[in-house]
Amino acid sequence: MAIHVGKPTTVAQGPGLEEPPDTLATGAGDRHRLTALQGLAALSLDAMASVAYGPESIVLVLAAAGAYGMGFTLPVTLAIAALLAVLVASYRQVIAAFPDGGGSYAVAKRHLGRRTGLVAAASLILDYVLNVAVSVTAGVAALTSAFPALHGERVWICLAVLVLVTAVNLRGVVDSAKAFLLPTALFVGSILAMITVGLFRDGPVSTASAAGHASALGEGATAVGALLLLKAFAAGCSALTGVEAVANAVPSFRAPAARRAQRTEVALGALLGVMLIGLSILIGRFHLQPVEGVTVLAQLADASFGHNAAFYVVQFATMVLLALAANTSFGGLPVLMSLLARDNHLPHVFALKADRQVHRHGVVWLALASAVLLVLSGGDTNTLVPLFAIGVFVGFTICQVGMVRHWYGERPRGWQTKAALNGFGALLTGVSAVVVTVTKFTEGAWLIVLALPLIVLAFEEIHRAYAEIGERLELGRVPQPPHRAHSLVVVPVSGLSRLTCQALTAARSLGDEVLAVTVTHPTAEDRQAAEALRRDWELWKPGVELIELSSETRSLGRPVSAYVRGLGQTHPDAQVTVLIPETEPARLWQRLLQNQRGSVVAHAVRRDTDAVICRLRFRITEEAEPTILDTAFTES
Repeated sequence: MAIHVGKPTTVAQGPGLEEPPDTLATGAGDRHRLTALQGLAALSLDAMASVAYGPESIVLVLAAAGAYGMGFTLPVTLAIAALLAVLVASYRQVIAAFPDGGGSYAVAKRHLGRRTGLVAAASLILDYVLNVAVSVTAGVAALTSAFPALHGERVWICLAVLVLVTAVNLRGVVDSAKAFLLPTALFVGSILAMITVGLFRDGPVSTASAAGHASALGEGATAVGALLLLKAFAAGCSALTGVEAVANAVPSFRAPAARRAQRTEVALGALLGVMLIGLSILIGRFHLQPVEGVTVLAQLADASFGHNAAFYVVQFATMVLLALAANTSFGGLPVLMSLLARDNHLPHVFALKADRQVHRHGVVWLALASAVLLVLSGGDTNTLVPLFAIGVFVGFTICQVGMVRHWYGERPRGWQTKAALNGFGALLTGVSAVVVTVTKFTEGAWLIVLALPLIVLAFEEIHRAYAEIGERLELGRVPQPPHRAHSLVVVPVSGLSRLTCQALTAARSLGDEVLAVTVTHPTAEDRQAAEALRRDWELWKPGVELIELSSETRSLGRPVSAYVRGLGQTHPDAQVTVLIPETEPARLWQRLLQNQRGSVVAHAVRRDTDAVICRLRFRITEEAEPTILDTAFTES
């Protein structure tokens, strides 16, 4: 007989986790990491997709001041582009200073304190989850606009898209980058081509897409107030969501990870800036007026290309990229959650990686949370948009302030200029966060204001729980030398079989003293079975005492756990082990035929005692050799 003892369960060590050696540095692990180009496809979809609604957000606010207000579209966009440049420069420095990822959370934790870091992490988590929901619903909205018959099925379509994106990301971040590289290239290429062609036009080629739609332009305004410009600036800053994703996911890049991530961040900022400014120039060039039911991007494509195949290519590319922009969250949030888990602010399971370097638990959690939002919102983008972007502005502001503290502490050459740049960025993003929160508060932004402190409190409670566990386990201290204790092994049996023989053989190999126990019930049928087992046991003479545990009810686990608990009290210096014999059928479906007695006993013993639990599986194969599958150490 061969006995195989399963690997012990990995437990927390100190503030983090004990993990196997990191394979990312090896050639095999490097295959599952991103190049700069792949990082642009995997982590920039959120920012790229914001081109579809960023300029439109500006136009819709300025339209309240009529044609005069529309003239400020380019200046507001240039201000946003300037802020984008500040953010890219800042996050490029964040990547260099924090190559382990984490973005705003890592910066705030080091320079602004643990609590501020948790606020940044909470804001990023909210932003990432909302980004998935907003991106999927916006992409599906573009689809249902083209095919109105699908409007009633939009929730199911949203969930189907979410399942697709989740499945791709469970295969690894590199696979997701390869899958989304073509849609990203198609969208960027079509937008740049539209801008280039539009710049050579003296006027719009076509206005067919806007024909018959009511104009949203206000009338009679001859001045634009500072508050309106501020609201337009804050609304347009939604185009900046996703800029931080690269800094959060630095460990996902190939070596040298920091340098590749910096290149990706700069490329993202350059492409996003060029597209935003180019679209704003076209809005002014074509004297575009926002209309109900037609996006600004659709009108610009119509004006540049005409109402032809190129127009539909832009719409299709926009629809696909919006739907897939959720991938940015799947690239950044699981890494952030793994860092929080390492700091004991989230369950340690979020720090575990699958064989393709995927934080699988973070991916699944993100998908489930997003699915709940999709169902509750009914797949409606407008329901979710008021909740969007507040979290990212909070994260931006905290990160910028933290980088000011970083420069003040490090004081490298030219640190005053860098600190001033970050300070100016913090002022801009802080003002934007306040304006967006105030203007959208009654439209649902109050939920974000309420959710942020609740998430931080949850982080604190998890951290407190891990601290208590660590105190009980005396983590970080040198324990007393191990000593040998008298070992009692209890084997629950219900009849004689080869399984019983193998279980007692294993028990005698493990312990100094073996006790076989069987639970009896007062019914006539059960008494007859118990007497038969007693006679057969005496004839067999295994050299192990059989103890009958009488139970007035049909309970099986409680009598065994009560007996084990009594052994612990009468033998306080002994190590009590419960070895539970079970069969493992050859076919998966045959497991449905089992009575699950072993699971019932194991649950009761684990719940009520401190005994060690061994589960011996007798495999129903040609050789039929048993295996001890797992050993669980339980504590009261």
